[in-house]
Amino acid sequence: MARTKTEYCCSACGATSPKWSGQCPDCGAWNTLEEIVRAPERPGQPAGARQYAGDAGVTTLGDVALSEDARFSTGLKELDRVLGGGLVHGGAVLLGGDPGIGKSTLLLQTTAHLAARDSVLYVTGEESLRQVALRASRLGVVADTLEVLAETCVEAILEHARQRRPRVLVVDSIQTVFTEALQSAPGAVAQVRESAARLIRFAKQTDTSVFLVGHVTKDGQLAGPRVLEHMVDTVLYFESEGGSRFRLLRAVKNRFGAANELGVFAMDESGLKQVKNPSAIFLSRHSEPVSGSAIMVTREGSRPLLVEVQALVAESPSSTPRRVAVGLDGNRLAMLLAVLLRHGGVMTGDQDVFLNVVGGVRVAETASDLPVLLAALSSLRDRPLAADCVVFGEVGLAGEIRPVPNGEERLAEAAKHGFRRAVVPAKNAPRGSQAIGGLEVSPVERLEEAMDAVFSR
Repeated sequence: MARTKTEYCCSACGATSPKWSGQCPDCGAWNTLEEIVRAPERPGQPAGARQYAGDAGVTTLGDVALSEDARFSTGLKELDRVLGGGLVHGGAVLLGGDPGIGKSTLLLQTTAHLAARDSVLYVTGEESLRQVALRASRLGVVADTLEVLAETCVEAILEHARQRRPRVLVVDSIQTVFTEALQSAPGAVAQVRESAARLIRFAKQTDTSVFLVGHVTKDGQLAGPRVLEHMVDTVLYFESEGGSRFRLLRAVKNRFGAANELGVFAMDESGLKQVKNPSAIFLSRHSEPVSGSAIMVTREGSRPLLVEVQALVAESPSSTPRRVAVGLDGNRLAMLLAVLLRHGGVMTGDQDVFLNVVGGVRVAETASDLPVLLAALSSLRDRPLAADCVVFGEVGLAGEIRPVPNGEERLAEAAKHGFRRAVVPAKNAPRGSQAIGGLEVSPVERLEEAMDAVFSR
């Protein structure tokens, strides 16, 4: 008779060790090794973490059969955009987000669309079948053909999936699923890793697209072992600012498409609605020009977005002025203010500087440098920028304005929303007689030129 095997698993990184120690030998975390008992595998039972990418055996890429329909649509264009054009056959997608943000709602709406033309199996481990039916009724989703299963044992889930042969399999959520091969509780690091490995192996072998819903920690990171994000093909995060009805779906990893792609949804009583023109929700159309506001064009994946950068510069009551940036890197703000002093002759050492990107968008690219400085300067001088002016560009430490990628696409997005003037790096200006929607482009090469171009009128 086969005997059980005792191992110790790190709750921080998921590494296993044959014996206990105070420090994890892989990640170095202290007091994170927990005992797990691995049950013997039954004859014919598929290996879990081994070969989870598919069948074993050596072949050549030329012998691998490729289907023409490598992707298929989910029925939601915003979700298709984030996935890189649609679902991939055999792809594994991990969806994470804060509790109540709309993960299950999004997947229920998506699977309802898919079930109208394909076989879909929705596995719920947190809700009963009655609760799922009530939520579908509340959302007005027609899901009469959607197959649902209330189960948490991964072996039972895979047995049903082999019988039903769905094109799409949804597991909500991976933290509630367990495997009989381990004797630890559901949600433990080893259970999450082993259960996900079995589901991903099934996806690769049968060309079934799998959605896994993952919980997040209080720090906003996906719960469970970090290796889980490496195992799946795509990692999506649902984001939202507190109290906002808008939801941002961001791809932080995608083996079959662009990372950092962004989809925008709006939550209401009938579920999630797609926002086809997200630039409109991030712009505050003031009745009259206000100081401290600059409009920039950022890029999220392949999508250009118009966002408003607001700055408030006020005299500091303390000897150590504050530098607060929401939606931008605070260290970069401090660096840009030093460039403003050195090459623009504007001192902010005795001023508090508060910066905010409207709408809860996080801007990580350097195209925000010039809008940040001009918004801060506008607040300091109490001189508003023109309401029909858009700005973007990277600012170097020597005061030069560097170009940013996809300049013409950014200008076209600004012209589409009615902007008539743009202050951009000289190398991003349209060449020759290329006119973009009647947009007057002011090319600048130095920070001083940008300041004159904006505030001389």
